[in-house]
Amino acid sequence: MPLHTRYEPVRAKQLLNPVKAPSMPFDWSINPYRGCQHGCSFCYARSTHAFLGMEADDTFQHHILYKDNAPEALQAQVERMLRAKGGRSRLGRIAIGTATDPYQPLEGRLKLTRQCLEVLAAYRLPVSITTRSPLILRDIDLLRKLPGSSVNISLNTLDKRIWRSFEPMSPAPAQRIKALQGLRQEGIEAGIFMAPILPFLTDRQEEMEQVAEQAAEAKACFVMGSVLRLNTAEVKSWFFGTLREAYPHLVGSYADWYGHSPAAPKAYREQIRSQLARLLERVGIPAYLPEIGTKPTQAESPEDDKPVQLAFALDL
Repeated sequence: MPLHTRYEPVRAKQLLNPVKAPSMPFDWSINPYRGCQHGCSFCYARSTHAFLGMEADDTFQHHILYKDNAPEALQAQVERMLRAKGGRSRLGRIAIGTATDPYQPLEGRLKLTRQCLEVLAAYRLPVSITTRSPLILRDIDLLRKLPGSSVNISLNTLDKRIWRSFEPMSPAPAQRIKALQGLRQEGIEAGIFMAPILPFLTDRQEEMEQVAEQAAEAKACFVMGSVLRLNTAEVKSWFFGTLREAYPHLVGSYADWYGHSPAAPKAYREQIRSQLARLLERVGIPAYLPEIGTKPTQAESPEDDKPVQLAFALDL
């Protein structure tokens, strides 16, 4: 029997949350929602529900918290910060969708992400948006008013079995490619966030080639890659449950790598990094593979109107 989804409004004191980790190439994150209806098995953000005393299992997908005052809280915070920091060039980089998909189905009704974009557009503050949903095409009018922004379409495979196993409630891969194509046709800086790359599943040469070739056909500006990380016990438990059901023969291999570590071996990650770089060079797409522990320099300010090509798990 399918679980009933509960939607709960919450009040936010602030929308821009500081990001201090040096491995993250942005300074602030915005998440209008907690929990995600897509319910991806590998989502590290499941732990955010555990922090609230909720379960990290199906509750993450079926108990969605939405910040009903998100646009008002964001505007008040932006105004305070701009006065304190002396202008938008000193505000730093902003990412939307670091802990939940900002275009999950509920957004179609509530439009909280759209209202937040309206606030940012009023101040011409560029953002990096990460999503799996073609719903982002609804907001192309606002994206045009955010020079220097970019969109990362998350897509790690075109294989329907793998997609249905790990992301059963997310938009189909073909829909995401169409979303990328639509963004590019409108002149929006957009590319593919090939993540997470799943060892022994989506890391095969032919798998990665298919995604890269589809991205090239859609005129992607970049492709970023990130190997699977399982950072917490809650996320690890849920992922292994899905793996055990869908690909039981791989449980032992994953246990060897992830049983006592959040990440795949460094040698493997370096191999995937090189493999992806060669592949993208062949199809003619720039690879965005920054060194870990780096952030954009102060010179790369929003006033440069350079595309903000950011991701939140760059661990290749």
